[in-house]
Amino acid sequence: MVSRPERLLRRRETPLSATFLELFFDLAFVLALSQLAQHLLHDLTLVGVLRTALLLAGVWWIWVTTTWFADWYDPESPVVRAVLVAATLGSLLAGVAIPQALDGRGVLFAGAYVAVHLIRGTVTVVAMRGHPRQTRALRILCWFSVSAVPWLAGAFLPGWRVPLWVLALAIDLAGPRIGWPTPRLGSTTWQELHLAGEHFAERYQQIMIIALGELVLVAGLTYGDTRLDLPQTAAFLLVFVTAVLIGLLYATPAGQRLGPAIEHAGPSRLGVLTGYLHLVMVAGIVVTAVGSELSIAHPTEVGDLTAVVAILGGPMLFLAGRILFSLAIHRRLSWPRVVGLLVLAGAAAVLRLPLLAVSAVAAGVLLVVTVLDHAGIVSYRSRPR
Repeated sequence: MVSRPERLLRRRETPLSATFLELFFDLAFVLALSQLAQHLLHDLTLVGVLRTALLLAGVWWIWVTTTWFADWYDPESPVVRAVLVAATLGSLLAGVAIPQALDGRGVLFAGAYVAVHLIRGTVTVVAMRGHPRQTRALRILCWFSVSAVPWLAGAFLPGWRVPLWVLALAIDLAGPRIGWPTPRLGSTTWQELHLAGEHFAERYQQIMIIALGELVLVAGLTYGDTRLDLPQTAAFLLVFVTAVLIGLLYATPAGQRLGPAIEHAGPSRLGVLTGYLHLVMVAGIVVTAVGSELSIAHPTEVGDLTAVVAILGGPMLFLAGRILFSLAIHRRLSWPRVVGLLVLAGAAAVLRLPLLAVSAVAAGVLLVVTVLDHAGIVSYRSRPR
C-alpha cells in the first residue's frame, strides 16, 4: 500500500505538461513584470536600476521555487493545488506592493514573499512526515526561515531596508546552489534536486512568453496613447520586431534542448543554474519594455545617455543571459551573439540619435544575430551536451 507522503510525490506516469493551476500561477507575474517596468521607468538612474533589480530577483525567486515544488510533487494533489493558489495570491500581493516596496509598502512586499515560502515549506514538511524526502523539505524551510528575519526586519526598518533585503536575497539565492546545508540535517544531494527536464523546460518557455507578452502589451498601450503618426507607428513596429527576434533567439537551439540537458545534467547542477540565467534574460526583457515605451512615446527626440541605454540595455542583458545559457546547456559559444552584445554596448556609449533610430539599431543588431545564428556560425568550446 502506498503511503500518504508517497502519493504526494510526482510519479513517473504523471503527465509532464503544466497544469491549469501552474499556468494560473504564472498570470500573477503579468502584474509583477508590468509594475517592475513602471518602477524602472520612473527612476532611470543607477540607483533605480539596482532597486528594481532587487525587487525583480525577489518575485523571480517566488516563481522558481514554486515551480520546483510543482515539479517534485504531484500537481493533481489537493495539497499542491492549495499551495499553488496561495502562492498565486502571495505573488499578486507582492506585485501590488512593487511601486512603493522600498518606501511605504515594504511590509506588504516582504510579508507576501516570506509567507509564500514559509507556507509552502511548512505544508510540505507536514505532508511528508515520516518520508525520507521530509528532510529535504526541512532544510529548505530552515533556510527560508533564516532569510525571513532580514526580509521582515528590512520591512520595519526603512533606513536599513535595502541592505537587509540584499542580505536576505543572497541567502535565498545561495541556498540551492550549496544544497541548503543545515545543522544535524546535512546538505541536499543533487539526486534529491533532480528536476523533470521536459516539465521544467516547458515552464521556462511559458514564463518567457509571459515576459514577452508584457513587452508587447507595453508597446501596444503606449502606441495607443499616441496620435498614431508615422514615427510612432515605425517605433511600434520596431518594438514588435524586437520581441519576435528575442523569442527566436531564446527558442533555438538551446531553448529546445533544455529538457534533455536538465535530465542529464548530473553534477553540473544545470537545473538550478538555469534559474539564475533566466533571471538575467527576463531582466533584459523588462528593460526592453521600458525602452520601448520611451521610443514609441518620443520617437523623434534625440535621446540622452539614459534613454539610449534603456533602449539598447535590454537587448544587451538578454544576449548576455542567452550566451551564458548556451554555454551552460551544451558549452557552445555563439560568436554572433558575442559580437552583437559588443556592438550594442559600443552603440550605447556613442549614439546620440533620435530614439527611433536607436530602436532601429537594437532591432537591426538582433536581426543580424538571429540570421547568423540560424546559419550555424558558432564556435564550439567542447562537445555539446
